[in-house]
Amino acid sequence: MTTTTSEAPPRSGSPFRALLRRWPTLAGIAMAAFTAWGATSGSDLAPVLTASGFVYLGAAAFQRRGAAWPVFFVTFVVIGAAGFAAGNADLAIWIMIGLAVPLAAYGLIRGAARPAAGLPLQSLAMVVFGAVAVAVLLVGGDLGLYLVAAGLLGHAAWDVWHHRTERVVSRSLAEFCVVLDTLVAVAMVVLALQN
Repeated sequence: MTTTTSEAPPRSGSPFRALLRRWPTLAGIAMAAFTAWGATSGSDLAPVLTASGFVYLGAAAFQRRGAAWPVFFVTFVVIGAAGFAAGNADLAIWIMIGLAVPLAAYGLIRGAARPAAGLPLQSLAMVVFGAVAVAVLLVGGDLGLYLVAAGLLGHAAWDVWHHRTERVVSRSLAEFCVVLDTLVAVAMVVLALQN
């Protein structure tokens, strides 16, 4: 009589290695905590919504998925400089909207009009997310919080689609953004409900 033993599945490595593979998720959690900390209104986080559209537009204009991370760092600097140096976080929205125009023009000059899911769709998304951010500045209050939350949840869905299709931005940035957008949106809803 022979007996068989089932073998345990091979281990994929240490838990530390598993965490390293999920670095975009961990970075998204950390950035969400940093971003949402101290926010009291939708206008505090409306620049994040504008940045979400700007990063994708930048990657599409440069026609390089890897360009998304450097463009993200540009938005981080713009938001930080506008908030700390100028004392006006709203200024970051207008700076990014202003920079989006020459960035899209640069993409067109480089021939990024195709495919349609590239620069054309990302330009439209920038218009939509930028318009929602400007609307937040105009309405304020709890409605502004809900608008930011809705816009960020919409962008989280956008992130998921781009992550699955591996288009426009790197998978790591899409993963980072879906976590960031979702957590900040939840924070905005919680803040609105507490008011």
